[in-house]
Amino acid sequence: MTIQEAQHQVDQWITTTGVRYFNELTNTAILTEEVGEVARIMARRYGEQSEKDSDKNKDLGDELADVLWVLICLANQTGVNLTEAFKKNLEKKTIRDGDRHHQNPKLK
Repeated sequence: MTIQEAQHQVDQWITTTGVRYFNELTNTAILTEEVGEVARIMARRYGEQSEKDSDKNKDLGDELADVLWVLICLANQTGVNLTEAFKKNLEKKTIRDGDRHHQNPKLK
């Protein structure tokens, strides 16, 4: 599935299964909540915090997909074409960071 297809599928789901998009501010708060759920898994599963029994069955992929879902919702409702935005962002990073990371002694 392409990013464009994902944007379309989310929009179709919202307009057929959902009632409407939550407003942009609500979706921003939901995005923050979903990122927090990913952070909790990462800190406990891969970081130094111990993992509670209630967290051991959390599906990282599902939580990352929740983040992607809300991000796509925000892009759709604000008119952002994520395919084009990502291409521009990748180009910006390539120009800006083309040599920077190779010269970083911390990464060697």
